[in-house]
Amino acid sequence: MITALHLRHKIRKKTVPEKLPPGPRGLPLVGSLPFLNPELHRWFTELAGAYGPVAMLYLGTKPCVLISSSSAASEVLRDQDAVFANHDKAAPVVARMASYGGADMLWTAYGAHWRMVRKVTVREMMSPRSIEALGGLRRREVRRMVADVHGRGGEEVEVRQVTFDAALNYMMSVVWGGGLEEGKGTGREFRQLTDAFTELVGKPNVSDFFPAMAKHDVQGVERRMRELMAWLDRIFDPIISERMREIREGGGGGGGGGGGHRDFLQVMVELKEKEDSEEPFTIINIKALIMDLFGGGTDTTSTTLEWAMAELLNDDTLMKAAQEELDSVVGKDTTVEECHLPKLEYLQAVMKEVMRLHPALPLLVPHSPSQTSEVSGYTIPKDTAVFINVWAIQRDPRNWENPSEFRPERFLGGGARKSDKELSFLPFGAGRRGCVAKTLAERMLMHMLASLVHSFEWELPQGTSGVVLTDKYGLVLKMAKPLVAIPKPRLSSKTLYQ
Repeated sequence: MITALHLRHKIRKKTVPEKLPPGPRGLPLVGSLPFLNPELHRWFTELAGAYGPVAMLYLGTKPCVLISSSSAASEVLRDQDAVFANHDKAAPVVARMASYGGADMLWTAYGAHWRMVRKVTVREMMSPRSIEALGGLRRREVRRMVADVHGRGGEEVEVRQVTFDAALNYMMSVVWGGGLEEGKGTGREFRQLTDAFTELVGKPNVSDFFPAMAKHDVQGVERRMRELMAWLDRIFDPIISERMREIREGGGGGGGGGGGHRDFLQVMVELKEKEDSEEPFTIINIKALIMDLFGGGTDTTSTTLEWAMAELLNDDTLMKAAQEELDSVVGKDTTVEECHLPKLEYLQAVMKEVMRLHPALPLLVPHSPSQTSEVSGYTIPKDTAVFINVWAIQRDPRNWENPSEFRPERFLGGGARKSDKELSFLPFGAGRRGCVAKTLAERMLMHMLASLVHSFEWELPQGTSGVVLTDKYGLVLKMAKPLVAIPKPRLSSKTLYQ
């Protein structure tokens, strides 16, 4: 088998055009795999420093191209957007399993099914009208989060946990009309599942580097993923079956608590039952899309908020500036509402700087070209895994002054518009495969951060010398050590925490 893999690798290298991007030579058969650093975003950035903003390496028999400049990213995500719109060819084995074989929107191939699912998702959840209609749900979950923190009575709070629960509650309400009212068990399960999924998707897997060996599952990664998927099905299946029964019996359901707005499960089940649909929509598609929504709406949200609170706690002057703005715009006699958010210019700059310095998806989701293409004068073979190193682009000194420093003021006075135009700031990706939930995510992140900063004074536990701003690579870039802080009420009345 090893001999066959080696011959296949050599033949493939000879059949591609010669003007490939520069990169490390690697070793026969295994390529650069022995030198792989688990902190991929940093390793890829080091390779860009050595070989340039468009570099190529082999991980096993898998060719990978690293894009590490805003100009090269613009070629991929704007100029040749349609060509590089595929995610499925670059998907890790466990990502395909987590998406029920690519039946979702994130990992599926660019085509008719993807367009149909995206259209439904945008119309029912991400359109301006839908976002406004669901404002009551967001407000409810933010207030519950504040009440939860207040109820801790000045004890230590793990920021990622409380923000994850709030984001999960919101997504549950939007997707199937329920939350964690029946207890925190489901929330704990989802948190454990999300952490396990993120770890497995970000973990180097022999099956990804040597596809011919995938059936052997050398590391047992696929076996572990099957266990997680079975766990997930035990949560999803009863909920979906009950909704289908209600619809067939004429009960409908699916109010979602959003002022009469149908929950998303209702929309998906109705789409499944629609026989004249151009693209078939199955229960597998429903579960896969729910996975997308929960994955994209919980872990990235809580991680970004944790980084934001960490940066504010790391610099008293930043926290003071944010609270002074909140006191001026909102005051201490009421709570933060979404109508206040556009007026919080400094806090918006803080959030943008957090997403610049600590992008939730440091390498985005890998793209792959549907045909052999050219980027920055280099040939990119068809189906190559293309990584957009957002972490490197957003720390590029050619685009950002003192890029490693946390400086929110860089986004005041038009800085955000300039960076968007140049594609030097792309935490949500760009192009047709960019994040469809960008507007919703920005609103939810701002409302939650503003409420935490406005409602409480925060301090680090006694004996803590400071915040450790070290990250740990995974599909989502988290803090290596979870942020723990102690909140103290700062509003004028206890009733504001109810």
